[in-house]
Amino acid sequence: MSSTERPLIVCAIAGSLRQASYNRALLRAAQELAPAGMEIRIFDRVGELPLFDQDLEVQGDPEPVVAMRQAIAEADALLIATPEYNHGVPGVLKNAIDWASRPPRGAVLAGKPTAILGASPGVTGTARAQSQLRQSLVFTDTPVLPQPEILVYRAHEKFDAAGRLTDEKTREFVGKLLSGLASWTRRLGSEG
Repeated sequence: MSSTERPLIVCAIAGSLRQASYNRALLRAAQELAPAGMEIRIFDRVGELPLFDQDLEVQGDPEPVVAMRQAIAEADALLIATPEYNHGVPGVLKNAIDWASRPPRGAVLAGKPTAILGASPGVTGTARAQSQLRQSLVFTDTPVLPQPEILVYRAHEKFDAAGRLTDEKTREFVGKLLSGLASWTRRLGSEG
């Protein structure tokens, strides 16, 4: 980062409600591993979002929805950590995407550089969930960093009891993803 560049702000969202979630822990690891000039802010209120309902939207967006949209709007980029439930995206994460995709024109997701990663105890990591999430983000006009893919498999072996990512190879890959997101966001000109 040159002295004239301001720090990149990244809004990070975990698609899990569980306090001891590997995906929440993955976002905390991302905060540790962020390259110089990047600040990762975790939006940890997805559990407060009501189920998307257009009737509710017409009455006025609920406060947690407003807060999430504002957090995404204020960020230069988005980082999503998704678990995989039943070979797909968890409902809580899909619900957050549905709210963030509104209104149809001018949604905060449109044009927002995004990186995806995920952790699971399973042997395929979160490959299917990430694939589904990428499909949804195509429709919302949200450019997703193509590589590297971070599919943390056998997550229970890569985090310690306190939820700290201890696997050095995985830490290296997360660092590469974040560096890639930083350069890609600047290349797309999405800052500020």
